[in-house]
Amino acid sequence: MSETTHDSAPPRDVPLAELAARHGLSVSGARPSLPGYVRQLWGRRQFIVAFSQAKLSAQYSQAKLGQIWQVLTPLLNALVYYLIFGLLLQGRGNMENEEYVPFLVTGVFVFTFTQNSVMSGVKSISGNLGLVRALHFPRASLPISLSLQQLQQLLFSMVILFAIVVAFGHFPEFNWLLVIPALLLQLVFNTGLALFFARLGSATPDLSQLMPFVLRTWMYASGVMFPLQYMVEERAEGPAWLADVLAANPAAVYMDLVRYALIDGAYRDSVEPVTWLFGLGWALVVGIGGFVYFWKAEERYGRG
Repeated sequence: MSETTHDSAPPRDVPLAELAARHGLSVSGARPSLPGYVRQLWGRRQFIVAFSQAKLSAQYSQAKLGQIWQVLTPLLNALVYYLIFGLLLQGRGNMENEEYVPFLVTGVFVFTFTQNSVMSGVKSISGNLGLVRALHFPRASLPISLSLQQLQQLLFSMVILFAIVVAFGHFPEFNWLLVIPALLLQLVFNTGLALFFARLGSATPDLSQLMPFVLRTWMYASGVMFPLQYMVEERAEGPAWLADVLAANPAAVYMDLVRYALIDGAYRDSVEPVTWLFGLGWALVVGIGGFVYFWKAEERYGRG
């Protein structure tokens, strides 16, 4: 009886990893190189935009006023802050209504952009596990698309913001164009922050319950409702360096840049040119750092 040979059968003593590499096989879901990951994201750019638009359309689909809530929510928040901090607590400093109301509404709209981007980022992986487990795509697409959703929402709101600024005597001028680079820098910062918290939120879903308290504290420390210099140095009698530190935090920086663009007068004169360098620095550090931090855990999302 002749012995049958199987030339295609792998030798038993060859490690599986070596055998897979010999035949061009790779680990399913393995993390690509950083440049390769960027190329994958660019290849999915249409999906990223379409996903952000779909999320925006669905956000208020159950409400009778629909997309109007995109504007009503920050406006109602601004009204509450005006009553409490503008009238009751007199936290406006030396600003009259003509300057304080645009100051307040601009701060609320700009901070809401960052706040919603962070909250969306925290839930971007844990809230879309079905999609993550069913399809193969770069997971950073989700927090990036949700940050774009928040930008679109802000742009809708900007129409009302411009109307309020004009109604209180601040008319369009060349400086208004500075809103564009200010919001682009904030978008990069917000996206990096969303990516950072997307990784944390994927491992710790309870983080989404904690973040509202963190964000509310950040809001109070950023001068959304009151000028920081006045509140820290005059009302709280704190040191000048504390006001400078708070003014350099990214939320305060991007609010100041948009306020500088839209509101003329004494407040514009108080915004230092170095604020633009802070805005650029925060965007680069957090944008790039958040992206790399998220990419390092790419193969772990949706598992477990």
